[in-house]
Amino acid sequence: MHSYSSFSPVFRDRQEAGKALVEALRPLLTETPVVLALPRGGVPVGYEIARAFNAPLDVVLSRKIGAPGHEEFAIGAIVDGPEPICVVDQILLDSMGMSAHWFEDAKARQLEEIRRRRELYCGHRPSPLLAGREVIVVDDGIATGNTARVVLMSLAGEQLKRLILAVPVGPRESLESLRPLVDELVCPVVPDWFGSVGAQYAHFEQTSDEEVIELLDKARRALG
Repeated sequence: MHSYSSFSPVFRDRQEAGKALVEALRPLLTETPVVLALPRGGVPVGYEIARAFNAPLDVVLSRKIGAPGHEEFAIGAIVDGPEPICVVDQILLDSMGMSAHWFEDAKARQLEEIRRRRELYCGHRPSPLLAGREVIVVDDGIATGNTARVVLMSLAGEQLKRLILAVPVGPRESLESLRPLVDELVCPVVPDWFGSVGAQYAHFEQTSDEEVIELLDKARRALG
């Protein structure tokens, strides 16, 4: 990891960020990994990794629960499955005066969005088998780390060979809080002043559903 104090964007776009992660990951991998990207912004980053290592690319479907009026700032996160897993920053929730009822409503809305995205992105395609594999969880950056945390927790029982979290940029405190949940944590840039994930990119347009579907299809076609 490298600390940066400049307020200028670090990466041109998500593609450039993905290529930076490829170089950071190259000496660490011992086999072809499975790449699990967090939609939507993590998919262009994960695609670069999957392409470089001729690896399968899939999505891990989670949603942050954002603060009212500041949805990018996660106070909790949820990942779907037979039993959905949810984490919440209770101190933040209390400090903002948000009730348990509000949080349950917000959680239900995000679960519905997860189900919509699963049908849209994956249809009836089965998820890749993860047991015994090296798995890389990828996003375009982290802020609080809550979204990544819930995803990593959901993978804890999958009997993976190795779990790697790869993000282009994030604040040191959040990264250190996630380190105990993974075998390897790869983050090339740790700014002294963070601000937000979007502030680290010159171009940070919202990734569309169509782009996610296209990149997942391209990755599958590349593997034959």
